Amino acid sequence: MTKLAQWLWGLALLGSTWAALTTGALGLELPSPCREVLWPLPAYLLVSAGCYALGTVGYRVATFHDCEDAARELQSQIQEARADLARRGMRF
Repeated sequence: MTKLAQWLWGLALLGSTWAALTTGALGLELPSPCREVLWPLPAYLLVSAGCYALGTVGYRVATFHDCEDAARELQSQIQEARADLARRGMRF
């Protein structure tokens, strides 16, 4: 099962549970405070998922590993290219 399928199944399960509880399809009489929290629950979950995604991206950017060996190699290649171009008459 792919990750997308897992997410879709989870969303379908949560959505159907939410719909059944809010419409009263299960025959349960929920107390008023529970119903007041239950109605905006999808919006809360969406905002929470967005905050989690933003935090994850921020953390990954903050802890991004630099490739110092590759940077040194690239700098040396740039110097070689400049020297080659200078030999051919190009000025910098």
